[in-house]
Amino acid sequence: MAKQISFELPKINRPKTKERVEAALEKYRMYKLMEPLDASTKITSSFKEVPSSSGFGSHSKTEEAAVEKIDKEAERDVYMRRIERALKRLNRKESAVITKRYMQEDDVFDYETYNDLGFSERTYYRIKGDAFYKLAFILKVAVYEEVEKQ
Repeated sequence: MAKQISFELPKINRPKTKERVEAALEKYRMYKLMEPLDASTKITSSFKEVPSSSGFGSHSKTEEAAVEKIDKEAERDVYMRRIERALKRLNRKESAVITKRYMQEDDVFDYETYNDLGFSERTYYRIKGDAFYKLAFILKVAVYEEVEKQ
């Protein structure tokens, strides 16, 4: 007789996981609102009696600011694409709830969202909970319960 193998999936801490998903979606909203970063540079010329070296290690403040700006914009773009790809993995209703509630530029309340989408309050929260659960795993932000070892 074959022995059946069973394993138990770890339980997630729903409140902490929800906080992390909401934080990820809020970060997306903030990035969406951000204009490209402007790193200020020094515009007044400074003169030295010693000519600056042309070695590989020295960069002007303008170059450093430009590199920092490009790096920050690239980081922002990668993050936004990651969230958008995760959203595409949800079903149509889940995607609509998350998009309407968290990915608009304006703050929208839950009651406005379920009224606009034509869901009952109960249906809306069930769909939202399912979407959060999926996003937590897709974005790898799920918080797991501590397991007692016996």
